[in-house]
Amino acid sequence: MEETKTELQLIKLSEIQSQEVSWLWFPFIPYGKLTIVQGDPGDGKTTFVLNIAAKLSKGEGLDSEMKLTEPLSVIYQSAEDGLADTVKPRLEQAGGADCEKISVIDERIKSLSMIDIRLEDAVIKTGAKLLILDPIQAYLGGGMDMNRANEARDMTKKLAALAEKYQCAIVLVGHMNKAAGNKAAYRGMGSIDFFAVARSVLLVGRVEGEENIRAVVQIKNNLAAFGHPKAFALSENGFQWLGDYEITADEVLGGIAPKANKMEQAKRLLRELAETNNAIQSNEIFGLADEQGISKRTLENAKKELGVRAKRINNTWYWELDKIRQ
Repeated sequence: MEETKTELQLIKLSEIQSQEVSWLWFPFIPYGKLTIVQGDPGDGKTTFVLNIAAKLSKGEGLDSEMKLTEPLSVIYQSAEDGLADTVKPRLEQAGGADCEKISVIDERIKSLSMIDIRLEDAVIKTGAKLLILDPIQAYLGGGMDMNRANEARDMTKKLAALAEKYQCAIVLVGHMNKAAGNKAAYRGMGSIDFFAVARSVLLVGRVEGEENIRAVVQIKNNLAAFGHPKAFALSENGFQWLGDYEITADEVLGGIAPKANKMEQAKRLLRELAETNNAIQSNEIFGLADEQGISKRTLENAKKELGVRAKRINNTWYWELDKIRQ
């Protein structure tokens, strides 16, 4: 069979205008790109993305790196949870989401797929800046095998083009396969091409020895330096964002208890210093922390949580430790 010849077309890079990447959440979720959030069933992936959606609907962020100036519209597609009895109640519990800003494409007549034209129509109609498909395995379309590289590549390329066209962040939530012990990339969602097309991949998993804590670890980032691991707690009081957390992807995947939590270690250091000192030079505290492997950033976060104030005396900065919150 003779192969159809395709006419050669060249694009000169001199004709392309350079653009900076913009971020919904730096450096974890970029606008105009695909992001994967993956983890084992029941480990909190959906709770995590629902809380992001709830925050955005009110013009708020999980932390200071979600720089919002107004509430954002979100499209959230869930194939595993009922809208009335699960999705909406969880959104309302997630800090009181503004459900006017969160839409769902009606699938009662026809199921949705990743290449369905209704995705683009919905983004246009709502002006959505975040589109979530949860789980991605449910939106492959009839007959598509996500373990076949060519099929996975074609589908994700079309979805990536949609994200870029409308500068919408698209988050694919996926269950990991059962290949225990493998690298996170290969425990993802079928073909490695899903992992390859995504610009950012986040792993959500349990923290060994901490029943209520879930870690969020970035295992791929093509657009910036890797973000610091984060964590959130799930309890009777609902979702609580913990922020920076000291843990690795290997510890999450292997069910290994992380080394001493640096945040708690930093707090302990400040409390111990407060027992014998009302104030200490900041440089001295940074030196002590460095000896224990505590980063300046983690120490600053501990300082903030404990309510420690800095005071300048004779051109030298001191940390006042006498009013530490216990």
